[in-house]
Amino acid sequence: MRRAKHKLLAGVALVLMVGLARGQEVLDRIVARVETEIILLSEVRALERYQFFVDGKSETDEQVLDRLIDQWIVRNEAKAALFAQPSENDVKRSLERLKRSFSSAEEYEERKKQSGLTDDDIERMVRAQLYLSSYLDSRFRASIQIADKDIEEFYKARIIPRAESRGQTPPALDAARGFIQEALVQRAINEQSDRWLKESRARLRVENLLNEKPK
Repeated sequence: MRRAKHKLLAGVALVLMVGLARGQEVLDRIVARVETEIILLSEVRALERYQFFVDGKSETDEQVLDRLIDQWIVRNEAKAALFAQPSENDVKRSLERLKRSFSSAEEYEERKKQSGLTDDDIERMVRAQLYLSSYLDSRFRASIQIADKDIEEFYKARIIPRAESRGQTPPALDAARGFIQEALVQRAINEQSDRWLKESRARLRVENLLNEKPK
């Protein structure tokens, strides 16, 4: 998904689980069991609609189900840690960032119409995603150290070429340092999250029923 703030887990982009899908073509059914809980086909369809809303396209059913299983892991860890839900102001700011990621208010409304989502649907998705991504940030950020040489390498490999490709003068390294450091921190959080999720999944009882024919 190209709008990085709305990937639930970047390799994760952990997107989010929302309630039952509307307008489904088939009777809802169980597509996965994770420990004693279930994931429904309607949840897969709901996430696909949100992906389409954000990016204009969605992943395959298998990929989306993988994301929902990852979300289950993060959500259960966060609940066990008594991690606080995002504030109303944080949710509002995230919604505003999402709206600004579209080229215009008209594009936002048209994509929302095409996806079949309501304003309430989108707010629930953003709220759930913010909860999960905030938990991962709190879990891994403190352990991440960014070296000056990594910042300099990113500046030379990414910032300068990007500016030059647009016919612009690259910003000074010091001016770009804060942006670069946060980009590297986010990349490290994503990498650590991916490893942790793989290790966590290996310890869980996960049953994928997506390709089973409904009875």
